[in-house]
Amino acid sequence: MTLWPRLLIVIAGLYGAGGVALAAVSAHLTGGASLAIAANFLLFHAAALVALAAVAGQVAHMRAVLLVGASALALGALLFSGDLTLRALMEIKLLGGSAPFGGMLMIAGWLVVGASALFGRRA
Repeated sequence: MTLWPRLLIVIAGLYGAGGVALAAVSAHLTGGASLAIAANFLLFHAAALVALAAVAGQVAHMRAVLLVGASALALGALLFSGDLTLRALMEIKLLGGSAPFGGMLMIAGWLVVGASALFGRRA
């Protein structure tokens, strides 16, 4: 496995751990709905990143496109969940528009992942 998919799996592990931690914190805080949403996004995308890294080893054509899509998912989830978490715990915004930009980046990433399947061939 090359470096790029390995990094995605490392990120997935961090997102999985962070998602579990945020879910636990959200269960104990009043108004933890934003944290629960952030936890869900991290957990869902952690599983998706592991799967996409594994699939990247099975396709030859459009592999880079698949990994770009997966990377967009990773960055989008970080921005989206990070912004929600900071708002909930510290009452500050990460950056202006981080959550919406992160959400749009995740949508774009999923579209790129889907498009890579249309053109991919097995290795």
